[in-house]
Amino acid sequence: MPDLFDKASKFTYAKEAMALGLYPYFRALSESEGTTAIFEGKDVVMIGSNNYLGLTMDPRVRAAACDAIEQYGTSMTGSRFLNGTIELHLELDRRLARFVGKEAALVFPTGYQTNVGTISSLVQKGDFVVIDKDSHASIVDGAMMSRGEMKRFLHNDAENLDAVLTKLPEDAGKLVIVDGVYSMGGDIAPLPEIVSVCKEHRARILVDDAHGIGVTGDGHGTAAHFGLTHDVDLIMGTFSKSFASLGGFIAGSEEVVHYIQHFARSLVFSAAIPAPSAAAVLKALDIIEAEPQHVIQLWENAEYMRAGLRNLGFNTGNSATPIIPVIIGEEYLTSKAWSSLIDQGAYTNPVVPPGVPPNQSLLRTSYMARHTREHLDHALNAFEYVGKALNLV
Repeated sequence: MPDLFDKASKFTYAKEAMALGLYPYFRALSESEGTTAIFEGKDVVMIGSNNYLGLTMDPRVRAAACDAIEQYGTSMTGSRFLNGTIELHLELDRRLARFVGKEAALVFPTGYQTNVGTISSLVQKGDFVVIDKDSHASIVDGAMMSRGEMKRFLHNDAENLDAVLTKLPEDAGKLVIVDGVYSMGGDIAPLPEIVSVCKEHRARILVDDAHGIGVTGDGHGTAAHFGLTHDVDLIMGTFSKSFASLGGFIAGSEEVVHYIQHFARSLVFSAAIPAPSAAAVLKALDIIEAEPQHVIQLWENAEYMRAGLRNLGFNTGNSATPIIPVIIGEEYLTSKAWSSLIDQGAYTNPVVPPGVPPNQSLLRTSYMARHTREHLDHALNAFEYVGKALNLV
């Protein structure tokens, strides 16, 4: 008789990679939130973090979190639906709504839970959820957990989206979901074209701006970047990137957010984010709004690295943001390049299937406002050395 655990004994790929010293996952970093880190005793420049504005180490953010611990303790011990809401959460809801230009916002425990809860609560039997083929796993999972039917369209292809929507019943509810900034390719969704198609088919649109908030649109996100804040129905964001904390939020009309608040199971049945996490986001918001130089410096660093990597001969795809992939293709060679870059003092993230399509394995690099030119030149020198040593360029 087959056993449920048979699949575990047959999973050998990770252990084989460990034996070769090429397994990059679940390995510990020290002092990992700054521009540099210590990885298994080796000093490295951190170019694999989502800490785009570098605010996790800002003393003002850390002090705000510490003050919140003193006042509220370390946990809410309950969901926002019942005993887990405090004034900090309500203030954060209000501030985030204003920041992204919407009537209301609602804070969830994580970004993943934000997408899962929002999509599964809104998309019901007879409805359709239409997602980009490169959508984040949380979007896919939210669509699968809903009672509606999921359809996909070709990445960033508004014409294909139009073709998919044309085949759907006119009287059905439709929710189109795109990432504002795609987390692997670093490319930006063509929102003007996508919004136009959605309006033509009376489809609602949700923009997952996990990697856009704090980055695009002077920090206000991808809808603001295109001047389409009022044309996008829902904006989702996370706190684990630019906001130096943990959690997520959905923003939209007061009526829709009110509905999500009562029907999103991942909110109702999960404990609220702790007070120090909420306080850290509020302080990060203060800094982003008062000090625009951080976003400006982030983009200067990104353009410097994008030009430098391309000049060395690396394929950086369609990146147009501080997320810059180095596309290698072959899986083993990608892992070898990651390991060799560690030896040269540069930390990146290797991404292999199923995280990317077959033969499109890559090193995901991302940059911070607080990287100095010395940090960036060190990373470029490491890439040049490894690129030549492994015949990548």
